[in-house]
Amino acid sequence: MKNTEYYIFNTKLFYLNTFIVYLKRKIGQMHTEVIKIIEGGLSQDPQKVLSYTRLLIENLKKDGDEKMANRLSKLISSQKSAMMFQDELIMAPVDQESRMSMADIILPTNESPTLILNHQLTTLLDNFKGMLAFKKEIQQAGIEVNASLLLYGPPGCGKTTMARHIASALKLPLIVVRIDTLISSLLGNTAKNIRKIFDYANSKPCVLFLDEFDAIAKARDDKHELGELKRVINSLLQNIDEFTQNNILIAATNHAELLDKAIWRRFNSIVEVGKPAHEEIEKLIELYFHSSVTDFVGVSKRMDILSENLTGYSHADIKTICNNALSKAIISKKEHVNYEDVLSQIFLFKTFNNYSVNDLTKYLNDRGVSQNSIADYLNISIRQVINQLKS
Repeated sequence: MKNTEYYIFNTKLFYLNTFIVYLKRKIGQMHTEVIKIIEGGLSQDPQKVLSYTRLLIENLKKDGDEKMANRLSKLISSQKSAMMFQDELIMAPVDQESRMSMADIILPTNESPTLILNHQLTTLLDNFKGMLAFKKEIQQAGIEVNASLLLYGPPGCGKTTMARHIASALKLPLIVVRIDTLISSLLGNTAKNIRKIFDYANSKPCVLFLDEFDAIAKARDDKHELGELKRVINSLLQNIDEFTQNNILIAATNHAELLDKAIWRRFNSIVEVGKPAHEEIEKLIELYFHSSVTDFVGVSKRMDILSENLTGYSHADIKTICNNALSKAIISKKEHVNYEDVLSQIFLFKTFNNYSVNDLTKYLNDRGVSQNSIADYLNISIRQVINQLKS
């Protein structure tokens, strides 16, 4: 009897799921959120129902349907529902082998991370955000929206910051997948973990961020890899196809050359994020020293020299150098940051702190720092500075 009831239940569930697929295809004007709410109800997932109901309320308000938005708000206004929503955001899936959480959740705040990008990158990012903002209108025009973005380029150039910026602009939580816990030594578990993380992200409005993407999206023709890699890639491709129909996916890699060819076709937007050029470097310097008294911000000649000496470094490197200069000024109880302070930190970073005073003296002097300023900075006499410059 129990087997018969189980069969009947699964048969009904199959036809209901078939009906949902029909709705997705035939009713282009229906909110994606409504379909997600139905899916949540069928799978007995109250958190999914609650999360997408909240998103639907926001969209109804934007469309001017305050009456329906208020009715839905009353249905989910209980304290118990709010607690369910917060608990679901925190409880990310865990790896069966290590029992470690497979994702970190960054909740949206009122402050969006500051981005310093060139004009081309800014335009590409604005286009992607614009597509998400007008997603409903684009779908109503009969155009499929694949909300996926692949960022590639050297490490430390702002790929993670871009993902956080997009999630913050959309007022959505950012689910940052921890690749080290996603990959398992147990046969078949990596593919299972990939399914877990996509199912988890699919249960709520969010932005799913896969950093170090090449670790799970490596080319299947790699002779050093076994058949497990092919299973992982196939699982990844299937999950991406399903997930990006209604959700937002961002992936980032420092090694684009390692990615499987099929992976590239899964992303609607592909953006190369490179190291900052002269103009961006100046803006980064102004950003990091905006609350400090300096003798170089706004001085074109000195800013040109600093930018020239920082060319070739990543955004993260430049931030480290500027923070080191600020930290040393605080430790030295100085009320301002001087030009030679920043130049010295560039030199120390470049030489990995393996240098002679003579080398540093010449470096500063060649870049326009006076002998008196060098003597003060290095706490030596003018005579010593002169002798070092002659040597």
